[in-house]
Amino acid sequence: MEKVYEVPALRRAQEVLDILARAREPVRVAALRDATGLSRSTLYLMLDSLQRQAWIEKRGDGYLIGVKLFELGNAYVRHDGYQSVFRALAAAFVATHDEVVQLATLDGADVVYIAREDSRRPVRLVSDLGSRLPAHCSALGKALLATLPQSDLIALLPERLAALTPRTITRRAALLRELESVRETGQASEFEESAAGLACFAAYVGQTAYGKRLAVSTSIPTGRVDPKREKRIRLAISRMALQIGARLGSA
Repeated sequence: MEKVYEVPALRRAQEVLDILARAREPVRVAALRDATGLSRSTLYLMLDSLQRQAWIEKRGDGYLIGVKLFELGNAYVRHDGYQSVFRALAAAFVATHDEVVQLATLDGADVVYIAREDSRRPVRLVSDLGSRLPAHCSALGKALLATLPQSDLIALLPERLAALTPRTITRRAALLRELESVRETGQASEFEESAAGLACFAAYVGQTAYGKRLAVSTSIPTGRVDPKREKRIRLAISRMALQIGARLGSA
């Protein structure tokens, strides 16, 4: 096995940034010390360096993610040119169905949300840009996982899967059976597997020139889903996925 080398200072900086990214308010130095185990002098030097690069910002007696990281992170969605394609087609979907549309990519066993077009009515979501969910309990994740070979899925997913709600699929074998259906129909869905009261419908978009696997979805409160509307939504999401994929392929 090839030996993996790393730069300890980068790993420690990543730990600090991960903590700040999860926080909803500035994090105090004491909390960072407790979470990372770094000495006071090392932590202060690191915070000073990160602040000078504008990767973090000091607010009161705490720190939060800085504007430079926002700028750098947005470069990720510019690489393949898919964001502008998504925006145009998602706006049309929202105008017709008045439901949110999300674009996500697969990162290991998680989906990461990279673009979103909101509807005109509020809906409780867990899809803030940059946030992630276990792929096995989201429609987006199922659409993306279904594109992987069986051997890759077995290596990626444990036999017992974590439950986010009582309806989450927790057995790998059951998930693999559902992914077979996703491959056959080209459509993925979940009902209250990632959040109570929410149904999601997704379809695979394709792989970008730089290797990102993308899928698109909509999330709808279960009270707004009936069989006729579900059919219309599924067809519209599948159509949009094909259109995004076609435009990416011709870009």
